[in-house]
Amino acid sequence: MTYRELLKEGERRLKEAAFSEAELDAFLLFEEAFHMSRPVFFLRQNEVADEREAKCYEEMIIKRLSHIPVSQILHKAWFMKYEFFVNEHVLSPRQDTEILVEEALHHLQDYDRVLDMCTGSGCIAISLYAMGKEMKKDFFVTACDLSEDALMVAKKNNEDIAGGKVRLFQGDLFSALPIKEDKKPMIFDMIVSNPPYIKSSLIADLMPEVKDHEPLMALDGCEDGLLFYRRIASEGKLHLRAGGFLIVEIGYDQGISVPEIFKAEGYEDIRVIRDFSGLDRVVCAKRG
Repeated sequence: MTYRELLKEGERRLKEAAFSEAELDAFLLFEEAFHMSRPVFFLRQNEVADEREAKCYEEMIIKRLSHIPVSQILHKAWFMKYEFFVNEHVLSPRQDTEILVEEALHHLQDYDRVLDMCTGSGCIAISLYAMGKEMKKDFFVTACDLSEDALMVAKKNNEDIAGGKVRLFQGDLFSALPIKEDKKPMIFDMIVSNPPYIKSSLIADLMPEVKDHEPLMALDGCEDGLLFYRRIASEGKLHLRAGGFLIVEIGYDQGISVPEIFKAEGYEDIRVIRDFSGLDRVVCAKRG
């Protein structure tokens, strides 16, 4: 078969299976299997494809038809212009989360100590460090996660993108942070987080790509989806300097409940920021 025939066949099978982005998914897998950019494809589309590469493409299409996310098939995802390694142990970075990073960068102009809680792939923490370097600023970035498997992914991304400069710790939220010799808590200018925020009862209703192929630990926000916001807001006050910022990603329906939690904990100047679809996505607050 020619390259064009193979690509069209992949598109057809994904469309028949009702994948919403069938053409894009088919081409991303095609591009990886044949190491061929779109301009090169247009030049070579009528050539007969290499059999081994065609077999690789077929295997990728089969995986996608079983609802494995494209990012996990390719083991990579783009976030804030950086290529991150991903697998089944971490959430694949989402474009909407870039709003959190942009908001954090806005407030980091005069500060440099950042803590990323529930780091997963490390996309937030590592992007902040890397973009700081591009701005000729040395951010001191620390990231924590409960999952050892997730931290292995973050470690690889840290080495590949940030030269290993982001400090990584394993543990349950702030208990992951090392104890200083003087027993005083580590203090940061900013705490950022994209914590688990899906209500436990709603996880079964998520898309198969999410509920079947992404880690439950990174999704389940317990009964009302707000457990981690309560803990981060409360425990975070011990690690956030006065006037420091707490910035978190939220679910589309948490634009009232999360600010209420922050207000009850004494945070000030609370703002809700919307995503590219006009939905509530990020909450930014200042410690009083």
